[in-house]
Amino acid sequence: MKINGGIEYYQNGMRIPLRAMQVQAELMGIHNENITGFDKVGYQRQEAVVSSFTEYLGVNGISKSTDDKIGRIALTENPLDIALATKGYFQIETDAGVKLTRDGRFKLDKDGNLLTLDDNKVLSDAGIPIQLHIVPDDLNKIKVDDNGKVSVFNEKTRKLEGVATIGVVDARGSIVEEPHVKQGYNEFSNVALQNEFIEMMPIIRNFEANRQVFLIQNQNLQKVINQLGSTS
Repeated sequence: MKINGGIEYYQNGMRIPLRAMQVQAELMGIHNENITGFDKVGYQRQEAVVSSFTEYLGVNGISKSTDDKIGRIALTENPLDIALATKGYFQIETDAGVKLTRDGRFKLDKDGNLLTLDDNKVLSDAGIPIQLHIVPDDLNKIKVDDNGKVSVFNEKTRKLEGVATIGVVDARGSIVEEPHVKQGYNEFSNVALQNEFIEMMPIIRNFEANRQVFLIQNQNLQKVINQLGSTS
């Protein structure tokens, strides 16, 4: 007895270039997203992951992964601007739960809570919101060391007093032992514009080629329909 197995897939010829154009449009959208995020603080480049069956699955065969390389770090001299010179993320408390971010543009409220620009609380390495027991009139009295330990200068004791350590974790939520925290800096995206444009060129060419195939097939189909109509 002989058993034959396999997969056979049949589809309308016009669907092939149409599906290919949809895939290429999705890929261009990912590159456009990266270009838009070039000047965004904490933005990490998105990479397209194309499966082996994308020609059959269309856009459902495309997923995205995050490029976690360090971005461009720039001096701001704002004491509450914090950048990470290593891979990892700040933990913040949002209405939807704990989120991860590399955007370290922080601020203080009147109660001494350390917040993001969106008013989400920044969490310590113990997983609790960071709150300064002293709200200084000068933010330069707040110091953050290389390990993320936050201290504030007490005018009464004339000493720096420890508050908490900023929680820095990897993508799985594990604590990063040496986060290399830089106070007074922002980290911009890790996007290289020239690479994005270079990688888009073959996608654009493929899109145009499939567009031409689709137009030719459409014209041929229209001719067949017209001929059938004239003979009936």
